[in-house]
Amino acid sequence: MPYPSLPCCLIHAVDELPSPRAQMVRGAERWEAISSQELLRRVAGLADSLVELGVKPGDRVGLFAPNCPEWHTADFAISGSGAVTVPVYFNESPERMVYILNHSGAHILFIAGLAQLEKFVGIRTQLQQVQHVIVAGANQALPPDFLAYETLISRAGQNEIAAYRKRAAQVQPDQLASIIYTSGTTGEPKGVMLTHANFSSNVLDTCHDFDILPDSDLAVSFLPLAHVYGRMLDYFYIFQGCPVAYVDVVDNVAQALAQVHPTILAAVPRFFEKIYAKLMEKGSKTTGARRKLFDFAMKTAREAAPWRCGYGSATIAVKAKWALADRLVYTKIRAGTGGKLRAVMSGGAPLSKSLAEFFWTIGIPIYQGYGLTETSPVLTSNYPANRVGSSGRPIRNVQLRIADDGEILAKGPCVMQGYFKSPESTKDVLTEDGWLRTGDIGYLDKDNYLFITDRKKDLLKTAAGKFVAPQPIENTLKTSPYVLNAMVVGDQRKFVVALIVINPITVGSRLAEEGLEFHSAAEMAAHPKTYALIQEEVNRLTTHLAQYETIKRFALLADDFTFDSGALTFTLKLKRRVVEHQYHALIDKLYADAFEPRHLVRD
Repeated sequence: MPYPSLPCCLIHAVDELPSPRAQMVRGAERWEAISSQELLRRVAGLADSLVELGVKPGDRVGLFAPNCPEWHTADFAISGSGAVTVPVYFNESPERMVYILNHSGAHILFIAGLAQLEKFVGIRTQLQQVQHVIVAGANQALPPDFLAYETLISRAGQNEIAAYRKRAAQVQPDQLASIIYTSGTTGEPKGVMLTHANFSSNVLDTCHDFDILPDSDLAVSFLPLAHVYGRMLDYFYIFQGCPVAYVDVVDNVAQALAQVHPTILAAVPRFFEKIYAKLMEKGSKTTGARRKLFDFAMKTAREAAPWRCGYGSATIAVKAKWALADRLVYTKIRAGTGGKLRAVMSGGAPLSKSLAEFFWTIGIPIYQGYGLTETSPVLTSNYPANRVGSSGRPIRNVQLRIADDGEILAKGPCVMQGYFKSPESTKDVLTEDGWLRTGDIGYLDKDNYLFITDRKKDLLKTAAGKFVAPQPIENTLKTSPYVLNAMVVGDQRKFVVALIVINPITVGSRLAEEGLEFHSAAEMAAHPKTYALIQEEVNRLTTHLAQYETIKRFALLADDFTFDSGALTFTLKLKRRVVEHQYHALIDKLYADAFEPRHLVRD
């Protein structure tokens, strides 16, 4: 079927679904709204300026900004001019930023935010081709050769809007819309080439069964727009007339949820894991009757999960307990998310089944999906017929099949055109008949629901030749209230070990019951009682594993893996090779004695 271009989708939304609050942003004292008509005016004004600067169809334009209204203004201005958006993660490292802008050949860069401007100024001399820089929201005097976004759009009116409509009508669906550089868990990032039809097909086919209610729905945008998942969902919101509230950094999400009361939200599994950890931390601090009530609610959640998730039943007693727990505890948890969420999307790495069950049971419906940057991104979705533990069924017009080695293969209008300037890499993943090798391992059940077991490149092969999928084990460990994070190691080793990040709040609360107090997380992680507690959790949570999958040894870490340390991608996935390098001495010690399990700590 024919799919429209992105600027045509925007124009259609403005004309057919006008909104007085298409975009919302936190001001000094309150949330401020930008109408869809004003959005189009700004887009048209910036697009007119880009054309005056010499931007032609096919030219690459860099976009370096956090989640904000200006991100979409710039994106639609670029695409409406026939040019190609090259997004750069708002907190990208200087080295990778230089690589992306030089490799893409961007001649113009749009920047929003003082922090982004300062980072750019520090690398400006290393950029080979950037000729013009447009800056929004710097709130300070700019270098004389920089252009102020606010000035460029200030006089835009009906003439510029008419010109934008005319140019947008000339943009073809098969034209290149964006080059998105992968997060690079291994090696240099590759530039994924996505057309307008790649994006619009994914929006239309993913959300075919999703009814947006423009008058009552509101979505929060905090997933990095440089990442394809957040970007595609924001396209969906905008094209369906759903207001979008922008949150520039994840630390501000909790406050935003309480203020704008969203009905729709999308995140990655690590976001939900952190919410769960915070709940456990808060519960661990309570005492007396309140602690008993919390423990009752958590136990009831486990008992009611099959019923609440739709794959089992519950006794009258369990339903009564759930109703009581809902009134006294779960409603308060939901209130912390704004109290109105009706659909929560999870993408990226698989969300553990037990964690998904927990959120469904307390009234926060999480719909897990699956996809890649190379597929614009969504391939499968659990909405509206959710099957907890799966990644859903293929969306409309997407085909999936499983290769002989278990790799998931995908085909459809959302599949990329290839990697920019890298025909060899393209050939490695795209077959001649259009099937994409995803690099993920999984299976399809009898109802065509997809289950992801791990990344192909992440599979561990022990010295005995046994294959171990680390992600399911790590996800299981992270359901412990005493564990913040975990990484399983064992490739070409005699047995499997783990690096486990303790949750100092819940561990401290638990050990305080035994009269123990600690002055730091490092001191806590080094204590034998902490080791014994985590060992109990490891034993409890891994009884289902095969013998060769069991964690024989583990090291306790006091500090979590972070993006700033290089251990995580900007979508919060583990960079396994980086972590193994950072902790190689600690890992080697875990394998130093081949006979007796050991407890190690890293502060």
